[in-house]
Amino acid sequence: MTSSGEATAGKILEAARQLIMRRGYSGFSYADIAEAVDIRKASIHHHFPTKADLAIAVMKHHREIFDTDMAALQASGADALAQLRAYFGHWERCIADDSAPFCVAGMLGAELPALPEDVAQEVSAYFRNFDKWLEDVLEEGAKSHQLHFKGTAKSETKMLISLIYGAMLAARAHGDPGLFKEVASNSIAQLTRASS
Repeated sequence: MTSSGEATAGKILEAARQLIMRRGYSGFSYADIAEAVDIRKASIHHHFPTKADLAIAVMKHHREIFDTDMAALQASGADALAQLRAYFGHWERCIADDSAPFCVAGMLGAELPALPEDVAQEVSAYFRNFDKWLEDVLEEGAKSHQLHFKGTAKSETKMLISLIYGAMLAARAHGDPGLFKEVASNSIAQLTRASS
């Protein structure tokens, strides 16, 4: 059973996640959280003494969800192509229904030079973790001849991450969620096209 304190902390985390992915770290305050959750700022400080503590908690939660989802996908027996499609499909749905129009790690990553050091470290740790997962998937796909790319899985990972976050940015800038789906579909098609 969840205590009311844990439930409140969860609501604060979700409000912070929504605000960060829509406005960035510098674009929200505890007053915004208090209004969203309908609690006093002092209550937020009780759970998360500083804004940095809150951002770190949001990032850790984001990473836990990613790790859990990817582990479940692998445990289901999904091959490399199915894992990639599931990942892209997740963002297609989140951007289309506006439940997560931009990755919280991506928003914080854009602000990295201005973030408190401990928040920046958490964001960098998320991307190292994401890089490792994606590189492993690409390597697996290349070994099974499902995926085809020039160069190494490491270099392809960097390019694909650039495409993913660039597509999120383009979808937001143009107000067109379909742009992300288009880039995702083209990326998958390119990776599954055998070299002639």
